[in-house]
Amino acid sequence: MANRLIHETSPYLLQHAHNPVDWYAWGEEALARAKAEDKPILLSIGYSACHWCHVMEHESFENPDIARLMNDNFVNIKVDREERPDLDSIYMAAVQAMTQRGGWPMTVFLTPDGAPFYCGTYFPPEDRMGMPGFPRVLTSVAKAYAERRDEVEQSGVRIVEHLRESARLTASSDEPLNDGLVAIAVRTLAQHFDAQEGGFGGPPKFPQPMVLELLLQAHARNQHPEPLRMAELTLRKMARGGMYDQLGGGFHRYSVDGVWLVPHFEKMLYDNAQLALVYLHAFQLTGKAFYRQIAEETLDYVLREMTSPSGGFYSTQDADSEGEEGKFFVWTPGEIEAVLGEADARLFNRYFGVTPQGNFERRNILHVERDMDVVADQLGADFHEFEAAIARSRQKLLAAREQRVHPGRDEKILTAWNGLMLRALAEGGAILTRPDYTDVARRNAEFLLREQLRDGKLLRTHKDGVSKLNGYLEDYANAIDGLLALYQTTFEARWFTSARELAATMLEQFWDGTEGCFYDTGRDHEQLINRPRDTFDNAVPSGNSVAVDVLLRLWLLTGDDRFRSVAETVLRSLQRAAASYPLGFGRLLCAYDLYFGPAHEIALVGPLGSPEIAAFRQAVWSRYVPNKVVAGAEPGDSTVLLMDGRDLVNGRPAAYVCRNFACEMPVTEPAKLLEQLARA
Repeated sequence: MANRLIHETSPYLLQHAHNPVDWYAWGEEALARAKAEDKPILLSIGYSACHWCHVMEHESFENPDIARLMNDNFVNIKVDREERPDLDSIYMAAVQAMTQRGGWPMTVFLTPDGAPFYCGTYFPPEDRMGMPGFPRVLTSVAKAYAERRDEVEQSGVRIVEHLRESARLTASSDEPLNDGLVAIAVRTLAQHFDAQEGGFGGPPKFPQPMVLELLLQAHARNQHPEPLRMAELTLRKMARGGMYDQLGGGFHRYSVDGVWLVPHFEKMLYDNAQLALVYLHAFQLTGKAFYRQIAEETLDYVLREMTSPSGGFYSTQDADSEGEEGKFFVWTPGEIEAVLGEADARLFNRYFGVTPQGNFERRNILHVERDMDVVADQLGADFHEFEAAIARSRQKLLAAREQRVHPGRDEKILTAWNGLMLRALAEGGAILTRPDYTDVARRNAEFLLREQLRDGKLLRTHKDGVSKLNGYLEDYANAIDGLLALYQTTFEARWFTSARELAATMLEQFWDGTEGCFYDTGRDHEQLINRPRDTFDNAVPSGNSVAVDVLLRLWLLTGDDRFRSVAETVLRSLQRAAASYPLGFGRLLCAYDLYFGPAHEIALVGPLGSPEIAAFRQAVWSRYVPNKVVAGAEPGDSTVLLMDGRDLVNGRPAAYVCRNFACEMPVTEPAKLLEQLARA
């Protein structure tokens, strides 16, 4: 028999709809029942691609005896952390405060008022390896709530006070901004850099795309080789390792080891959006075809496997298929030879490190240890023939892999993550001259404004034709970022207009001038035990970081000083934290770099469908100029204030390049524009 979750749209909640647990989704019905019956709440938070979430469901939530303990003693609430990042943020902070660690599945016991008093993550079904079994936890917590109520409630009060105090900012919002902050951050990052394998720190290794963007920008600012060396080593190692899908393109979540070989096999939309963008920018900066290849393969993977017919992008693909982690992606030599034949299999296996003993549970994660020319030489093969053999073998094996049972896919569409991918595809279309990417980006923007916007406000999630839940700061900031990218690559004014309107709503709903930072939830959001305000980048950039970046770009495009003032206030409030821990503030540090500039304002005027404007646009996006905004319009159209007063030169389309609002002479030749950009 199904429980209440059968009426939800979240795939994660629906995975639990047939548990014997009397689950509720988070909402007034569950909270009211807890108060009416004076029962503690068991809050379980996870997400659909989480391996250990699946394990705990199978071991405990499908167990009738454990479910009976849960139903008799608690009001049980299931939350998809991807739908409700506010609840995830609040209660993860509680878990970390109480246990000094965190993760998913998250298991939190609350008073009926929502105050956490006992926390954990995964619990096994019986005592195991020093961990208490879930039945023992349930019995002990229920007994404590019944017999030591004062102690439980005092614990909850202390945790709530701690959460509220931790959310307060201590930095002064009127201290002067430090224009050396990016250089300080790069030096700190170098101290944590793995000079052999790339990345930062030891295993598990995460891709850190925001930090890689910062390194590229730092190199572009002063041409110092070290930031570029760190970025390039990491980009090469990740893309040649098992964390990258060598057949289908796209990146897995992270590497469990220090050499990028064995991934956690889930694929997340937000990782692939951010990493595609970094590889695009690395290609712009260096001109190296390898970075273009990885960017294209990653974006092509998203178009092939993560794009809905409606134009939205799906959220995740699971790590597991047929009950085994990674089974879809790994190979034996025999499987490869059966598809390729002996001759091509010999070449393929040598290049991708395939061996009889394997490197993952006696099977092989494909990876590249040596350059193609080196392997061809070792095998005594002609390079061009070897290259052709590898290319056709990849295609054959990808086609064969398509016949396997695919990992599950979470098909909910999240506004914030779609904004990230919208920007990547918009820039990809311009940088790589791929109009198909631009078309998909345009369809996605239309989807977001059609399905996720209600009465001027964004919604968080969409699935099966249903859009719901209030949008968060990250939804607004990333949607604005994506729309601005689409405007700057197409010059279609509707995207700029929508971005500016959303920015006004973002300021009205989320801005807090008293402490100099944005809240994650809007003014009309439900009352929780704490109003979360996350300033750190995690797997996705913090809403505050992206908000600062887009406000600065809107200021450059419009001259509206309120955008600059709010962005500057956040930069002042967070600069001490960013200087102390640059790994957690990569996106914000990129915004510092934009703020200190010089920022470049590029205005192109002329018939938008003309070959001259197309040539100017191609010139703009062929170079890596991170601190820029781009506008384009027909003569006399000043919808974007940056275009005001720009006119044709001797009747010809023209390009105007300005730095911090001081302009060079307009040019009418793309080559002259490239010269000006080169000086940038």
